[in-house]
Amino acid sequence: MQSVKVVVTGPFNAGKTTFIKAVSEITVLSTERHVSDVSNEAAGETTVAMDFGRITVSDDVVLYLFGTPGQERFSFMWETLSEGMLGFVLLVDATAEDSIADAKNMIAFFRDMSDVPFVVAANKVAADDLDALRQVRAALAIDESVPLLPVDARDKDSVKAVLLGLLYRILESMG
Repeated sequence: MQSVKVVVTGPFNAGKTTFIKAVSEITVLSTERHVSDVSNEAAGETTVAMDFGRITVSDDVVLYLFGTPGQERFSFMWETLSEGMLGFVLLVDATAEDSIADAKNMIAFFRDMSDVPFVVAANKVAADDLDALRQVRAALAIDESVPLLPVDARDKDSVKAVLLGLLYRILESMG
């Protein structure tokens, strides 16, 4: 059995916990806490350490999903959780300008830390909304070689498609 460590990262409130919960075949270990300072963030919960889930892709491949906190104040966890990863998904809320701005910085952080394959998943974008996807690609300034995949973080099949896209990239890089 081949174990593949995948990090799911992205800005605050992009949908990372929801993304992992949508596909995990185990109860997701989550470290969400209520946001106490809502002066510059939406009310609700935020991940303070990590989320952890697992999905079996085939008889011989299991993905272990490690979700990062989205706020830069927890960036020490980004580095810790990234150790040994074979790839990462950067999840961005395509409907929120601040999410896209934060995602741009996170891409730089993770690429500086590790030269592994990654995909960008645009949450809340319909698969056929090519204009929205082009706008996200331009705003993030990502090369055409980086897959930009639409996703509904609540939908298991949509999330699986993103993870398979990343898995194919990982396999290509090993090949």
